[in-house]
Amino acid sequence: MSEKIKAIIASSIQTKQQLLENNEIIDRLELCANMVTGAFKAGKKVLFCGNGGSAADAQHLAAEFSGRFYTDRDALPAEALHCNTSYLTAVANDYSYDVVYARMINGIGNAGDVLIGLSTSGNSKNIVEAFKTAKLKGMITVALTGESGGMMKNMSDYLFNVPSNDTPRIQESHIMLGHIICQLVEEKYFGHGA
Repeated sequence: MSEKIKAIIASSIQTKQQLLENNEIIDRLELCANMVTGAFKAGKKVLFCGNGGSAADAQHLAAEFSGRFYTDRDALPAEALHCNTSYLTAVANDYSYDVVYARMINGIGNAGDVLIGLSTSGNSKNIVEAFKTAKLKGMITVALTGESGGMMKNMSDYLFNVPSNDTPRIQESHIMLGHIICQLVEEKYFGHGA
């Protein structure tokens, strides 16, 4: 059992090591953090969406912006789109689960807002539909996916495709990438840190 545990930890480290060695993703993280900071400074908001564990990660990252990350500071306008269960269940029932995020974006998304979608496959239908609507609204799209990027690859302004096909390893890296963006944005927006 202990060898299996070590193998799981090693697999997680290996995935993150590949990210560490990928200069394109490192550079893209900096560009994305600058873009999100600029969006907040322009009075725009950041919306998150995901399914299952990715929904939990989306909510977690939204809270890092709207709550706090490292420093006591003003809240930033960020929200996970699945938190209104009455809306979610009504639209899923009356229309389709495929449009639960797209419909919300159609209602509250504005040009210059940022949509961050998390999908380990990159093919989650409701997130793909959300990205389509976001593009029509003039929003900026950020995709956190697995290795291939799936359908979201060609729909995203900023793609972070984790080099793995293993869902838990991808999700672990999504949180790390999201935390990096949150930290950089907090430092840039509020002038804290180095």
